[in-house]
Amino acid sequence: MMQFRKLIGVLLLLVVPVAWAESYDDVPLLKAPINLADLPSLQRGAKMYINYCSGCHSLNFMRYNRLASDIGIEDKQVVKDSLIFTGAKITDTLQIAMQKEDAKSWFGVTPPDLSVIARARSADWLYTYLLSFYQDNSRPWGVNNLVFNETAMPDVLANLRGVQAPIYSTKTLEMDGVPRTIKVIDHLALIEHGEMYPEQFNAVVGDLVNFLVYVGEPSRREREHLGLWVIEYLLIFAVLAYLLKRAYWKYVK
Repeated sequence: MMQFRKLIGVLLLLVVPVAWAESYDDVPLLKAPINLADLPSLQRGAKMYINYCSGCHSLNFMRYNRLASDIGIEDKQVVKDSLIFTGAKITDTLQIAMQKEDAKSWFGVTPPDLSVIARARSADWLYTYLLSFYQDNSRPWGVNNLVFNETAMPDVLANLRGVQAPIYSTKTLEMDGVPRTIKVIDHLALIEHGEMYPEQFNAVVGDLVNFLVYVGEPSRREREHLGLWVIEYLLIFAVLAYLLKRAYWKYVK
């Protein structure tokens, strides 16, 4: 009975934070440009992850050699020069040097591992999230996010995109039977340009999300390719089974 209660407690701890975080996901999501067959996109996405994400976010379920092979980097020296900037071995998983205690004191929470974040959140959510940071001086890092209100993550891509500011509009809601006018964010406007044009920035964010989708299920391309062969086999087998059935039953009166 005690073990059962502990199990229920763990499940509640897993469910409640997710439900709380999802309560802000009422923003229409943008369509992420996902194409796992686009190896140059995956390579650019890996570069974005290494340069902008790997300082805080690990990939505990991905090894450097598997990653390099899947995205089309076969030369071990190229892997070491372009992906590994620590003392890690090529057979190691992608870890971070940041200690959990330090991360919690700096950000308030420990940055999550990103191995399955695309499967947990969806590609469209990640894409919209990374495009939806805006200036908010009331927050510790000076930014907030449309799809994850009061996010603890700083806008690490601000130097590429620039600074966005919220443009507000009014909305009338009925509260306790009384209509009230509230101020809501209508859209975000770029008030300070970064190193990239908006179209360029959207493209590199798309590459990053494409890469994270691949990391969440590295065998997806092979699975989908094999699935086509399985479906073709089943269709051919169905036709043969039907012809065999007709051959047997034509003698049955």
